Amino acid sequence: MQDDFYRIKRLPPYVIAEVNAMRAAARARGDDIIDLGMGNPDLPPPPHVIAKLAEVAAKPDAHGYSASKGIAGLRRAQSAYYERRFGVDVDPETEVVVTLGSKEGLANLAQAITAPGDVVLAPNPSYPIHTFGFIIAGATIRSVPTTPDEKYFEALERAVRFTVPRPSVLVMGYPSNPTAEVADLAFYERVVAFAKKHNIWVLSDLAYSEIYFDGQPTPSILQVPGAKDVAIEFTSMSKTYSMAGWRIGFAVGNKTLISALTRVKSYLDYGAFTPIQAAAVAALNGPQDIVQQNRELYHRRRDVMVEAFGRAGWDIPPPRASMFAWAPLPPALAHLGSLEFSKQLLTEAGVAVAPGVGYGEDGEGFVRIALVENEQRLRQAARNIRKYLQSMGVNTPSANAGS
Repeated sequence: MQDDFYRIKRLPPYVIAEVNAMRAAARARGDDIIDLGMGNPDLPPPPHVIAKLAEVAAKPDAHGYSASKGIAGLRRAQSAYYERRFGVDVDPETEVVVTLGSKEGLANLAQAITAPGDVVLAPNPSYPIHTFGFIIAGATIRSVPTTPDEKYFEALERAVRFTVPRPSVLVMGYPSNPTAEVADLAFYERVVAFAKKHNIWVLSDLAYSEIYFDGQPTPSILQVPGAKDVAIEFTSMSKTYSMAGWRIGFAVGNKTLISALTRVKSYLDYGAFTPIQAAAVAALNGPQDIVQQNRELYHRRRDVMVEAFGRAGWDIPPPRASMFAWAPLPPALAHLGSLEFSKQLLTEAGVAVAPGVGYGEDGEGFVRIALVENEQRLRQAARNIRKYLQSMGVNTPSANAGS
């Protein structure tokens, strides 16, 4: 019997899983592991959202199949969010579909619009679904930088000049996971103009839209006039409202792409559990103080992490947005590579991080640090890291890190 499956052959070993397995084994032994690897929020959703979930789940008629494209009230709530946050008018009937998290939406849209051999432009390093969703669908990936600068557009122009067949899709995500880079509206204006000129669909991942620091709100590509002619955007309840396990996200924008995604989803799922969708409506339409509170909490954690790790001997650039820091390896240990460094940090310091190479070859030399532990744990991580660095012969500041 054949077991050499075509799509499985196209997937390389998931190197981040190696660190995850080591972390699980260490915890099974009773080791105290400070987990800064997975971007899994440690905060609860707002109480009124949980109350709405329980209220609707208590109804006898709430347990049947739901609506694959999302209940009407939730699509209207997402439309209202775009108007409130970005000043963008969105038709909840034709320009919004509810997804089982943004990851599912991206993967199913890839299946809907990709033919084997299509060329897709995707960032490197990037969140794995940005590339592997299309690889599973049979596409070829041409990498472009994550940095939203002149080099980015130079790479796009080279791609359309020299790639055969010409690219049909451009995937991007800002604030970036893993690099935490941000894009401004002028960048999106150039992207939309490029996409229209070359007949390329644009898929924008805006999952971290509400986690921004230093008073600089992140824009949406749909704010660009005419963007909906070529672009679709994915958002998520996961980080904004600490609802990662609820698996609620959205695709918003171009009617053709929304229709394609809606049709594929209609064959694959019946939508999220209706009480979860009703609770998501309560989150979007209800008090928004939790959004500001979470933003401020991640901001404080960022500052504590940067300060404490710096005093431990590991200088990390402060991210401008997202719940991640993209940290270059300490120069004295750069020769280890991101995977070996992550393994040693776990075994010797009890701190889990994600190796940058797991996000693409251009992620080598970095690790991703998730701000998902409280400030006390971040300081403890810094103390553990300082001891590890000293054991490796790295010169560290004389002050006690995290004191």
